[in-house]
Amino acid sequence: MYTHSYQVIDHFWYSETRLFMTIIMGGAMIIIMLSYMLHMYKDKSKNMAIFALGFLMIGGSIWLVRSQVTVTGTDYMEGMIPHHSIAILTSERAQIKDVRVRELANDIIKAQRKEIMEMQWLIDDIKKNGIVKTEEEKEARPIPKFEGKLDEKTRKTESVKAN
Repeated sequence: MYTHSYQVIDHFWYSETRLFMTIIMGGAMIIIMLSYMLHMYKDKSKNMAIFALGFLMIGGSIWLVRSQVTVTGTDYMEGMIPHHSIAILTSERAQIKDVRVRELANDIIKAQRKEIMEMQWLIDDIKKNGIVKTEEEKEARPIPKFEGKLDEKTRKTESVKAN
């Protein structure tokens, strides 16, 4: 899934949601493959246990994806960066002929790059300084103003200081 990102290396962040979707695929593979190989185990209870495992993997992972109970603030941003990167890839490389749609795609590219830089900065800031819990802390640690551009990659934000 990460190979669909625009900048595969820079936008590779661990994401619980992607892990859960992978487990859903694994559960489906268990069910489909065992359905074709029912005679692999002579003991029907083994087959039933394996089917149950597949359904449990699918059901549990769907619940985890839908509820997002394991996702924290930084986890959220780490999952959103590859998502935004895919939007950049799609918007940049799509064979768009309509000028209006191209303009929309360009606006999406700029917005996604800006948001990726903001999220990268926030992740770094939270890891270094902790979570902002009050308006006073928020004003003391503002998010720098980033600008997304069409003609350059999303830049690293470690050295960027807040305004």
